[in-house]
Amino acid sequence: MREGEAWFRALTACPACAGVGIRGYKKGNFSGDLTQDQIKITDSQYGKTWDLSICGDCGHIFANPCPTPEHLSSLYGRVEDPLYEEESAGRSRNFLRILRRLEKFIPERGALFDVGAATGILLDLARRRGWEPTGIEPSSWAVRAAADRYGIGLIEGTLETATLPEDRYAAVTMVDFIEHTPLPFEAVRKAQAILRPAGILVLVTPDIHSRAARLAGRKWWHLRPAHLSFFSRRSLDALLRRAGFSIVAERRYSWTFSAHYLLSRKPALQARLKNMRPASFLKRIPIRLALGDSFEVYAMKDTGG
Repeated sequence: MREGEAWFRALTACPACAGVGIRGYKKGNFSGDLTQDQIKITDSQYGKTWDLSICGDCGHIFANPCPTPEHLSSLYGRVEDPLYEEESAGRSRNFLRILRRLEKFIPERGALFDVGAATGILLDLARRRGWEPTGIEPSSWAVRAAADRYGIGLIEGTLETATLPEDRYAAVTMVDFIEHTPLPFEAVRKAQAILRPAGILVLVTPDIHSRAARLAGRKWWHLRPAHLSFFSRRSLDALLRRAGFSIVAERRYSWTFSAHYLLSRKPALQARLKNMRPASFLKRIPIRLALGDSFEVYAMKDTGG
């Protein structure tokens, strides 16, 4: 038990809808201190979770107790993840599809803000397509990588505490971000504040009720120590409405990764892949995974909000 530890806290209300009818959902199997290596994007400790609670009002599932925002910020600030950048080609394909769909709602490019921007891959693509890109990222290593590789200057820090201009951005993207924060409402509300009227928020986040999640069970790849929130369609809608958004489009997110990256997800193969002669060849083989286990949601800032 971590009760009484300064970096851990118990929640008495739902982080998504603020409902107080919460109860235990599933006992976790993750123990020990959380480290920066366990929260990097390419971590492969699948199946490890905190104790999870569920909201009786909206169905949101979340870590409870969970690490404090301050402790998480300190850990993310020290994350280094070179494997993320090595997979930039596959990630670019994923982000390009999002940008193309986003542009259907915003035909005239404007300012775009990416939350959890990592090394700036999405922002580099957005810039090439005529957007005015910027973003925020807590990892000092990733901020340096974005500047060195793409010439993009990211804000180093967290969305909830950053001072940002209101009514400024045409679009805010949160791709695989919202499940990492213990403050999902505060994050989405901040996005609402910095978006201009009728601006678009893009959210990609895992669906714990998906068929893939049910089939994988405890080995589902989104069950990992870094993930603190698991949304349903109902809880996503509750979160977004509470923050002043209306969902205008949704679909199931599909991933593209190289064959090398997918094979490297198996810990037993990681060391062998480093020494394999065809490793570079495997990195050039893209594989698209349409697992249907993540939401891809486009939400518009309510003009009266």
